[in-house]
Amino acid sequence: MKKTILLITPENREINRFRRKQFNNFIQITMPYLAAFIDESKYEITLVDEYNQRIPYDRDFSLVALTVNTSNATHCYEIAKIFKEKGSKIVMGGPHVTLLPDETEEHCDYIIIGEAEETWPIFLNDFYHSTPSDRYSCSNIPSLNKLPIPRRDLIGKRYFTKGAVFATRGCPYKCSYCNLKQIYCDEFRVRPVEDVIEDIRSIKSKYFVFWDDNFFGDINYVKSLMKELKKLKKKWAAQVTLERCKDEELLQLAKESGCMYLFIGLESFSEENLQEVNKGINDVMKYKKIINAIHTYGISVQAGIIFGFDHDRKDTFEATLKACNNLGIDGTTVSILTPLPQTPLYQQLKKEERLLSKDWRHYNGKTSVVYKPKNMTKEELYEGYMWFRREFYSFKSILKRMIISKTNIMHNLIVNLGYKLSIRENGFKKANKDIETKHN
Repeated sequence: MKKTILLITPENREINRFRRKQFNNFIQITMPYLAAFIDESKYEITLVDEYNQRIPYDRDFSLVALTVNTSNATHCYEIAKIFKEKGSKIVMGGPHVTLLPDETEEHCDYIIIGEAEETWPIFLNDFYHSTPSDRYSCSNIPSLNKLPIPRRDLIGKRYFTKGAVFATRGCPYKCSYCNLKQIYCDEFRVRPVEDVIEDIRSIKSKYFVFWDDNFFGDINYVKSLMKELKKLKKKWAAQVTLERCKDEELLQLAKESGCMYLFIGLESFSEENLQEVNKGINDVMKYKKIINAIHTYGISVQAGIIFGFDHDRKDTFEATLKACNNLGIDGTTVSILTPLPQTPLYQQLKKEERLLSKDWRHYNGKTSVVYKPKNMTKEELYEGYMWFRREFYSFKSILKRMIISKTNIMHNLIVNLGYKLSIRENGFKKANKDIETKHN
């Protein structure tokens, strides 16, 4: 007899309000990927993504599975409580579970710690035979060979943004604010090129995104992959580090294989900030030369910018806007520095007694400041962050940047307008006020 399983990609209302107006939100690949490991002779699968779907609380499921990141942890605990009261069993995995397993297991029946290629199938088999353990932990470094293709057929209400795929796992670097070293086995790995190509070929849309944390992490590997990818005539985007883009052959292959834009974590225009958070691989003096080279190959740059480092001051926002405009940055993903649990940054701020909140709902990097900045107040940091977002996505800035970039004009215009529409200040102010009230 089949058991019923509900796979949920959670998204709390605060972040959902933030993201829904944006036009380039690709599917989170975790749950469609994990669904591919499930034996349908044993389980009837339902997959729900809260980005654009409602959770079916009116239905009964044998098992409810949630992938938990830090900002959604409290929301996931609330979801779990509702289903537990209905008699469902709850299993949780994902970054927050791996970082804080003792906390998480108080809200569910089973947890899966770390990478899940080996433990998830074992758990599913154990649960089906009514012999599950409370914890499953990754003890070996999982191979990325012959992995199943994600169940994109289970994804609802998407077309252009359901094409996500990964070719590598991990990152060679150790930035102090990043939790990759805590949630993945500490070894950069790649999937066989032929497996990745088969996965991409199965995507019906012409457009897809590589979900890798550092797609250019192994240059020789990615060059081989892009040579094969060129034959598929698709359009794609990926996240990379700027210093790898010095390789002109790499950029040429990216262009030929259909790359439309690269997400690049510039993070800051301050050398002091970059050195302090262990991101010295970024050389501010070389930003212009490398970004110009990327544009020369017809590839757009979506820059990651973080505000709130210890060398940031009130004039940092205006200086950053000027720098981005002068570089012709096509778009930015702007964040407030957020000390994710177990990261070196979190430990530092905790030791310095600068943390303001332990409410994980506020640890999203977008709507709240959860620590005491060094050279400004938290209100000044938040207002400066909001000012930058408004000004960067003003028509004046959009026009100036597009004139300099001259890259993917129509695509960039649509994406910029999507970000412009997503700015909703009132909800963000309320979130910060809530933190202030609780802290005081």
